[in-house]
Amino acid sequence: MLELDFTPFPILRTERLLLRAIVPTDAQALFVLRSDPRVMKHIGRPVAKSLEDAAKLMRDTQQSFEAKTGIVWAITQQGDPTLVGTIGFWRITVEHHRGELGYILKPDLWGQGFTREAARAVIDHGFQRLHFHRIEACVDPANSASSALLEALGFAREAHLAQNFLFDGVFSDTLMYGLLNPSH
Repeated sequence: MLELDFTPFPILRTERLLLRAIVPTDAQALFVLRSDPRVMKHIGRPVAKSLEDAAKLMRDTQQSFEAKTGIVWAITQQGDPTLVGTIGFWRITVEHHRGELGYILKPDLWGQGFTREAARAVIDHGFQRLHFHRIEACVDPANSASSALLEALGFAREAHLAQNFLFDGVFSDTLMYGLLNPSH
C-alpha cells in the first residue's frame, strides 16, 4: 500500500503557473468558478449558490487532504495569487496505487493550454512523488474538450459506462480514461 506524505503541501511550478494549496482567501474566486454554469456544465455537481457553498467545498477538500484521500491545488498564474482554477487527485485509492484526476478553469482562460500545463505538473507529481501506478479520469461524453486534453496527455479511453452516474434526477454516461506510470 502507498504511504502518502503531503506535508508540507507540495507547491508545483510550471512555465506560466504556480499550483499551491487552496487558502481561505480563495473562497470568492472559487465561488465565482463553481457558480458559473459553463464551468459546471459537465461536472455533475450542483452549481454554487452562495459563498458558503465554496467554503464547504474548501472544508471538504481540506478534510480529504488531511485523510490523504485527495489533494487539490489552486491554479494561479505566475506573479498573480488569484485562483483561476483547481486541479488535483480528488479521489486517491492507496491500496490500488491510483488517483483520479479532476480540474476546472476560468472560461476566459480556456483554449490557452493552462489546464494541459497544470495537468502535466500534477501527473508528474502523481507518478514521481506519490508513486501512483495509475491515474484515472472520468469525463462526461459531451465534454469533448476534456477528452481531447486527456488524450493529448497520453491517457487511453478505456470504457464508456452507460448511465452509471445519477445527478439531478438524470442518469448519465461516463467515459473512463487511464494512464499508467511509464516507469512501472
